[in-house]
Amino acid sequence: MSELITAELVDVDLAADTKQAAARSLAERMVAAGRVTDLDGFLADVAAREAQMPTGLDGGIGIPHCRSEHVTAPTLAFGRSAGGLDFGAPDGPADLIFLIAAPAGADDDHLTILSALARRLMDTGFTDALRAERDPAAVAALIRGEEATAPAESAGDPAPAPERAAVPAPVPAPERAAASAPAPEAAGETPAAAAPFRIVAVTSCPTGIAHTYMAAESLQKAGEAAGVELVVETQGSAGFTRLAPGVIAAADAVILAHDVEVREKDRFAGKPTVDVGVKAAINRPAELIADVRGRAARGETTAAATASAPMDTGVPGEHFGTRLRKWLMTGVSYMVPFVAAGGLLIALAFAIGGYEINSAPSVAEHFVWTEAASWAALLFQTGGAAFGFLVPVLAGYIAYGMVDRPGLVPGIVGGAIAVTVNAGFLGGLAAGLIAGAVVMAIQRVRVPTVLRGVMPVVVIPLISAAVVGFLMFIVVGKPIASLQKAMTDWLSGLSGGNAVLLGVLLGLMMCFDLGGPVNKVAYAFAVGGLATPTDGSLKVMAAVMAAGMVPPLGMALATTVRAKLFTKAEQDNGKAAWVLGASFISEGAIPFAAADPLRVIPSAMAGGAVTGALSMAFGATLRAPHGGVFVVPLIGGPLVYLLAIAAGTVVTAALVVLLKSRRKPADTAAPAPAVAAAADPKVPAAA
Repeated sequence: MSELITAELVDVDLAADTKQAAARSLAERMVAAGRVTDLDGFLADVAAREAQMPTGLDGGIGIPHCRSEHVTAPTLAFGRSAGGLDFGAPDGPADLIFLIAAPAGADDDHLTILSALARRLMDTGFTDALRAERDPAAVAALIRGEEATAPAESAGDPAPAPERAAVPAPVPAPERAAASAPAPEAAGETPAAAAPFRIVAVTSCPTGIAHTYMAAESLQKAGEAAGVELVVETQGSAGFTRLAPGVIAAADAVILAHDVEVREKDRFAGKPTVDVGVKAAINRPAELIADVRGRAARGETTAAATASAPMDTGVPGEHFGTRLRKWLMTGVSYMVPFVAAGGLLIALAFAIGGYEINSAPSVAEHFVWTEAASWAALLFQTGGAAFGFLVPVLAGYIAYGMVDRPGLVPGIVGGAIAVTVNAGFLGGLAAGLIAGAVVMAIQRVRVPTVLRGVMPVVVIPLISAAVVGFLMFIVVGKPIASLQKAMTDWLSGLSGGNAVLLGVLLGLMMCFDLGGPVNKVAYAFAVGGLATPTDGSLKVMAAVMAAGMVPPLGMALATTVRAKLFTKAEQDNGKAAWVLGASFISEGAIPFAAADPLRVIPSAMAGGAVTGALSMAFGATLRAPHGGVFVVPLIGGPLVYLLAIAAGTVVTAALVVLLKSRRKPADTAAPAPAVAAAADPKVPAAA
């Protein structure tokens, strides 16, 4: 097994003034060591990971990391910055920079080493030694956990190298918890002593390399300081060992610190739970322990943590709008598969049987195997059944995003009522939010311990469904239905300048975050209109799909006409972007946006706005909610529709080429002379 870090991968005088420049400088050492095959491709992966969540940690530590197909072996490079670099940590700049590179299929042995390093970063003795050591070989040995004697030129340091290097590797959290627990004999000697408060925790992060294990270590130390028994299950890249059922059963409370879905969350149902992001466990573990102990004392229980959109409703500074966006995104993300399945089935039905197929009799009563019309009716009615679930699923999973499984019943019931009273998409949004709020209120009620197990299964669904039903039928359903009808009538009457302005707005929204919350809101708005199609709603659907195709198509065109402005990896992504754009998959432009957001995103938005405006001005219509160019036969005015897409594609490509041509050398290399001199020769000079 090759060494994770060597002296050649250490820079004790890192000359960089941005985190991007630092990553490039350290990555160049990896390339020189034969650990990374494509510098720009690897840096794009690092940037994409950094875009998910800042990698700065309290204590002056930056730990950018990623998995990448351009990495040949798990590798760590270390740099020490005199001035500090901003990695987004709450307490300020980082002077200790660790760049961790893991292959797409890294082996468990190396990942175990990486997880041990992540834990050691929580030890101030270890970080102090890294700040004091001057010799790269000694630094590398220190990071590897070896006791290396410093060379003669380091003899003048305040502390001898062996003492600085002797930072013991931490014992894994479960083992430490077991070791610190009182022995059975000792427990038996003091029967009157109160049993310690027991907490089980789960930590996980998107990459599963660093934050997962640092959060575990931080929680474990805080648990020891608070005098509680705390056992952590780390769901990282090195795999995870499930907490024993007996340990979970004996636990008084649960802490879930995660940025990806917690596996097998149902194990923790019925216990007081704090659900936060992984960095909260690193930065404020004592606060989380105090919070969950308070919830247990008040008798607050919950089922499991949110599956699809982990939240931290108690994070200081997180605004209601941020949490609301997460809840809505959860509902929309679960609704989209129903949209795709139902919409494409309906589109196929129109292609086979014509638009009059919507008046065909039920295929349960009349179906002729040899008639194309019967098959078209079957597709149409099956797609219609799938579309019937759109609003209930939207509402159910908005509530699920707020309170997890207990929100599903009242949310879905409320969504179904929204359909019944013709409140439509807006009614589904309201039903989901009301259902989540009702369940939240019920969960705050203190209940006896014996009833905690039945609360999520019986009591909460019963009471919440009744309350949501009353509110949707009697109080808010009809006003929302009136608003929905007014909006539909307004869309039907759109013409001229108003329609063009709406097309511009929808185009900007579709291209702003490339499949993110804003994109999904515009898409859900368009799809909601297909449930009761009018000329206006069909125009909106056409404009939304056309604009959503522009970002990847524009990037594909740009990489074709000016390939030298893009890295080899981006050129390869550009080839795939032709197909993704043609298929209406806006996410095909994400690799470009992650690497250069300030140039790519504005260019994409400009092209999307042009396409949306032209589509509305041309009066193009669309009955299918998905499919891209493959549903052109279902488009009203297909030639002008394709012209609108082509115009937006050209605008996006032209703008991104222009902006990239005018970039300065500092955009592609570090401003510091030492780093700029080592800049990648493949990156073009400024125009």
